[in-house]
Amino acid sequence: MDTELSAQDCRTRYGPRLREELAAVAEAGEQTGDDRKPVVLDQQSVGRLSRMDALQGQAMAQAMQARRDGRTQAIAAALERLEGDDFGWCEACGDFIGVKRLDLDPTVRLCVGCAR
Repeated sequence: MDTELSAQDCRTRYGPRLREELAAVAEAGEQTGDDRKPVVLDQQSVGRLSRMDALQGQAMAQAMQARRDGRTQAIAAALERLEGDDFGWCEACGDFIGVKRLDLDPTVRLCVGCAR
């Protein structure tokens, strides 16, 4: 098992990374806002295949935004745990999650044993 980190060490090590990722996810969502807007279905100005392609592009952009929203919630929850000194501890068994696992994804809530 990895050595436990103090609450301050966790804040120093993972806080900036989580905030940077949160900003990057928000920026990506802003950049693709036009792709998620309703598709104009004017048959006089756009052909059938072009409309289908536009609808598919819109659906993909909406699905990507849903994934970004989920990631945003995970990051926000991790930042909340970080400030409340609960960060790095498994929500199921209470053991320290481990530095290597947190380095891979600082939003994880479960240790390897409980995640299985």
